Order: sequence, then structure tokens, then C-alpha cells
Amino acid sequence: MLHRWSEASHFTDAVLRGTAWSDGALRLHGVEACETYIDHHGHASLDWEYASCSTGWRDLPFPAEELVPSWTALTPSGTRLVVRLRVRDAAGDVSPWYVMAHWASDDDVVHRTTVPGQTGPFGTADVDVFVAAPGRPVTAYELEVRLARTPGVPHGPAVRALYLAASSTPAGRHPAVSGPGGAWGTVLDVPRRSQEVHTGHSPQWDGGGEAWSAPACTAMLVEYFGRGPQAGEMAWIDPADTAPQVDFTARAVYDYAYKGCGNWAFNAAYPARYGLDGMVTRLRSLNELERFIRAGIPVATAQSFRIGELAGAGYSPAGSIKIVCGFTPDGDVVVNDPLSATDEEVRRTYPRGEFERVWLAASGGGGVVYFLHPADLPLPPPVPGLDPNW
Repeated sequence: MLHRWSEASHFTDAVLRGTAWSDGALRLHGVEACETYIDHHGHASLDWEYASCSTGWRDLPFPAEELVPSWTALTPSGTRLVVRLRVRDAAGDVSPWYVMAHWASDDDVVHRTTVPGQTGPFGTADVDVFVAAPGRPVTAYELEVRLARTPGVPHGPAVRALYLAASSTPAGRHPAVSGPGGAWGTVLDVPRRSQEVHTGHSPQWDGGGEAWSAPACTAMLVEYFGRGPQAGEMAWIDPADTAPQVDFTARAVYDYAYKGCGNWAFNAAYPARYGLDGMVTRLRSLNELERFIRAGIPVATAQSFRIGELAGAGYSPAGSIKIVCGFTPDGDVVVNDPLSATDEEVRRTYPRGEFERVWLAASGGGGVVYFLHPADLPLPPPVPGLDPNW
């Protein structure tokens, strides 16, 4: 299921400390406190002033094993977001705060990063996901976002949306292959970008190749909607690069603590600079995903599998991200798979049952996705009778 805060009415029960919803976003309207933030990844320590918004405690309709926050925000140079989370268990005990992200669109003043080493009796902040301790699921949570800026910067961040996806895996869950969802025979024309043609690029941002599954997919999604960096923004990239937007995206989503480009929330947040809203959630089936294809929205899916479990797929021990572009008339899955030798080879078709099985097999319920859409392209309606998950 998913909770969202993306309009004024969603903040009725929120605790606002120097922030307010105005002109379609949560913005700074005062200063709650000041702090010195130590950037452990190369920039100088700076003084920051900030204000915050807490969602207040939100009960969950089921005991959750994993929580994934994401957001859509603009962070001009000299500003950043701090996303924090705390949880409550069935006994009513409350965890300390976990820092889920220090987010900034650029890396010129401060490095975007998660915070390693946050493990305790309630669970672990594992890069982009909070994982509850075994036998101690989450029954409620509180999400907080701090809007921070360095003194003298006239504007702080503008947060257009916050999201929190919660999930659990029922014992013995082995779902059957889903049936038709209305998108069989529909394939969206998503541009094709290989991660492999970037092998060896930008070693300071994880070096391309097998490490760039997420930025290749995010670049494809941004390009599909006709958005993306202009030539001037990419002047630092080798002019011989045939797809510099992939290199640009890798730098723009790189998590300096994780030392990689695969942070789901960072990939969903980056495209805000081009007017796209992004969200991380979990879907229950390909039948559910078909609603997005019918709405004209391709979806990035995260999966890991062993060699031979997905016929014809390239294998990466770190897992992979693929763009579901549509479905054949028989319901098989048409994807852009960036783990391909060339851009031309990116378009693949995988058997529906095999793809759905490996996609849903991950811990915490599987079915991880992120997607983008412009504000004037609405998301499809959620499935009636089920907890909303977008």
C-alpha cells in the first residue's frame, strides 16, 4: 500500500515547523533551527538553516516488513532535503529516527547520500528501504522531511510530493500467473539505451556497464516523455558519447555512501528538474502493471534471478532494472532491457510467467517499481477493493 502527500488537504494532520503548502508545493516559510552539516564525501562542512514537516503517525492496515519513502522535489543549488523515518511496533514501542536520505539534485555544494550503519532492534535503513527486524513488523510510522538551505540562498527546496510504500510477504505466497489486464497487444515506443555501451565511463560514478542499469532505465523514461538535459548541461561528457544522457543521469542519481546508482528513490526524484513526478512503490502483479501501460506510462521494474530463470535475459549478480514497455498479443512482457550489448538489442520479450515470478520473488513482497509522469498525464485509477499502492 502507499500513502501520499501531494496537495494541501493531505497535510491537514501534518506538523509544520516553518513550512507551508503554497503554490503547489511544500516550501520554507520560516526557520525552525540551524545546524552544521558535515559532508563526508568531499565538500566543506557548511552551516544550514532548515524547517520541517512531519506527517504525524500513520497506522498501517497490516504489519509491514519494508517501508520505502520517495519524493518529488526541486532543490536549487545550496539546498537539500533530509528525509527521516521512525516506526512503531505492535507493542507500541517507538524506534529512533532513521535518516533515509540527504537529497540534492546537484552535487556542486553538497553530495546526495544515504547514511550507512543505521541498524538496531527495530530494523535497518538499508540504502533506500527500511527493513523491519525479523519478528518485529511495523504497525505505524512517522515520516519527516527537512527543507534546508545555506544562509543567503533566497529559496529553499520545493517539495511537490512525498510518498511512503509499505509491504509485507504472506507466508507461503506463490501467486499464480496473472491474467489479462487490458494491455495485451499494446507496446509503448520507449527509446532504447544500453548500459553496456557505457562500460568504463565516469569511474567516480561507478564506471558504467553492469553498474548502470538504473540510470540507463531512468534516462529512457525521461527521454520517452520528451524531457532531459540540454547540451550545455552535458558539456562535461565526452562528445564522442552516443548517449550522454545516460552518463548525466548516473551522476545525477549517484548515492555517495552506497557508492552506486541503484537507489530507487534517487532515480525517481531526479526527473523533477524536468517537470516529471516520480514514485517508488510495489505492484501486486503484471495485471496491475498493465493499467500503467494503458495510461501511456512505462514502468521500471526491479528484479534479481539466477542464471536460467528468465529465458534470454542477461545475468547480473547485483540484479537488474528493466523497463516494461508493453505486452504481446499473447500477454508476454515487452521490455527495454539495458543489460544488452548495443542500443539496438535492448528491446526484448520475456515469457509472462517467468518474468512475473522473478519480479515478485524479492523480499518484502517483491514487485518493486518506479515510474515517472508529467503532471498533465494522470496515473490510472487504483484497483477497486484493494489498499491503494499508487
